Amino acid sequence: MKRDAHIHGPFCPHGTKDAFQLYIEKAILNGFTDISFTEHAPPPHGFTDTVPDRDSFMDEKKLDSYILELQQLKKQYAADISISIGLEVDYIEGFEKETTRLLNDIGPILDDSILSVHFLLQEKRYTCIDYSNETFMNFARFLGSIEKVYSLYYQTVQDSIKADLGSYKPKRVGHPTLIHKFQHFHGIQVDDHEMIMKTLELIKGHQYEMDVNSAGLAKQYCREAYPPPRYILAAKEMGIPLVFGSDAHSAKDLHQYYERVYIE
Repeated sequence: MKRDAHIHGPFCPHGTKDAFQLYIEKAILNGFTDISFTEHAPPPHGFTDTVPDRDSFMDEKKLDSYILELQQLKKQYAADISISIGLEVDYIEGFEKETTRLLNDIGPILDDSILSVHFLLQEKRYTCIDYSNETFMNFARFLGSIEKVYSLYYQTVQDSIKADLGSYKPKRVGHPTLIHKFQHFHGIQVDDHEMIMKTLELIKGHQYEMDVNSAGLAKQYCREAYPPPRYILAAKEMGIPLVFGSDAHSAKDLHQYYERVYIE
């Protein structure tokens, strides 16, 4: 099986409007047998997006159209490739009940899903930690240090793994070292080895999968996969199922760096 299971398409408000067919036909051409479209899920009710353009999430009003279009494409391309309909669901501290209700509503019609952390909470303030290097640095000043941002991030990821989000909770943890995205901007060498290993132990203990996400290699200030190679190998040795994801937000980024990060 050759699989890319973390893909954002035209329903992502901060991506391109490349048609699903462009992704699908490129995947077939490159010999992929399975792909998952994992659009950003609508936000839990009551949560206000804090990024300037309010474009972190799919519009809930477009969810039905997203599902319907992919259902049609699954049938159209069934002889050539297996297409899964999925979502990337944000774990947002304090909105567990609302997220559970969202998952209970949409979970039965999904084939695949990812649980990710993008927003961190401190003193009733939510910050999208991967939005920009300026946002990251402002949050670090607010917390008091880069190290405290890392610590809060991993604690939130660990909380997401332990959270009770109902029977439709995603069983794959998205980009578990996303906090590295701006590491070459702030230039601080944070020793997060124990935090990463604790996260991997929790993933293993809950029998979840791990997103082996190549997008960080394309980021100017990251330059590595999420997680980096040593932890991909560690996860493999621990028996954690690894699932490649390009985290593409355009057809040209589909399968980016697959050969560099995929492990048999």
